[in-house]
Amino acid sequence: MATVTYSKASRIYPGQERPAVNQLDLEIGDGEFLVLVGPSGCGKSTSLRMLAGLEDVDQGSIHIDDRDVTHLPPKARDIAMVFQNYALYPHMTVYENMAFALKLRKTSKAEIDRRVKEAAALLQLEEYLSRKPKALSGGQRQRVAMGRAIVREPQVFLMDEPLSNLDAKLRVQTRTQIASLQAKLGVTTVYVTHDQVEAMTMGHRVAVMLDGVLQQVDTPRALYDTPANVFVAGFMGSPAMNIKTVPLSERGAAFADLQIPLTREQVEAARADGGDNKVTVGFRPEDCDLVSPTEGGMPVVVELVEDLGSDANIYGHAALEGNNERFVVRTDRRTMPNMGDTVFVKPREGRSHVFNASTGNRI
Repeated sequence: MATVTYSKASRIYPGQERPAVNQLDLEIGDGEFLVLVGPSGCGKSTSLRMLAGLEDVDQGSIHIDDRDVTHLPPKARDIAMVFQNYALYPHMTVYENMAFALKLRKTSKAEIDRRVKEAAALLQLEEYLSRKPKALSGGQRQRVAMGRAIVREPQVFLMDEPLSNLDAKLRVQTRTQIASLQAKLGVTTVYVTHDQVEAMTMGHRVAVMLDGVLQQVDTPRALYDTPANVFVAGFMGSPAMNIKTVPLSERGAAFADLQIPLTREQVEAARADGGDNKVTVGFRPEDCDLVSPTEGGMPVVVELVEDLGSDANIYGHAALEGNNERFVVRTDRRTMPNMGDTVFVKPREGRSHVFNASTGNRI
């Protein structure tokens, strides 16, 4: 087991002015499960490949424990990687696939057999050891790829979107298995995904990236409750947070006739750094109530009602500053409106998120 440290690590691809990964500072604890998440092209996979030795580090350094691995070849880093496409050898059995790396190291047959059978038991693959990959389902192949990494007993596991080829139900099942397996093995793990639900449910901590820059790293709960900026606020959570830039008044943020109260300090911070007389406010769909027209809510015209069984998502629009702005609200399915209805939405007191309209940073 080991710690991993990125120290101002950058990757600049030839012919590109903007770095794919820019001055990444990140410390990953011993035995930690850290998830790198962000939209396509944000630099998360490049960051992982830099740690694996598959991409050059143009500036800065990467350490595993106290050892500088910045310019070491992949085989000298004591890491094991699980890829999106499984990368299994089709002509080998499951047993042979899992044993292959150990054979290359000239590990004894008895040790190979012990490790492979232990990993197969852990992953419930014992009955498939004599099969070839083509005879396995996608989920079983992914478990074989995991087994191949486990038998190597590396210091660090690296996983690059390992669940993206699985169907929705299998993804949920497999992510649970991976999280419990990592907890059992206690191996430091860096996991890349674009799926924020995966990130929220699997990681001890989550690092959110955008355009090669680390935006925030924290526990899933802290990211959800106190996002550092507008991007993190909008990216984490499904459905996404309602985020709008609206006029600033002495009483707070003006959503048409609805006033969201702000403290004096928040008003001052909103006016700083070029914020002028605007403020960006966000509130999550589940942090709203549907109220009567006399209770001062924001009128929203319903465009779509998504019945989820236990509750419902209401999608609609409200007139703000002469434009129709889209909103989504989660409600009890027993109070579901119909398409075309007008509902009155009121964010719960103290549950709004406030950001500077110019910088996008949390206030």
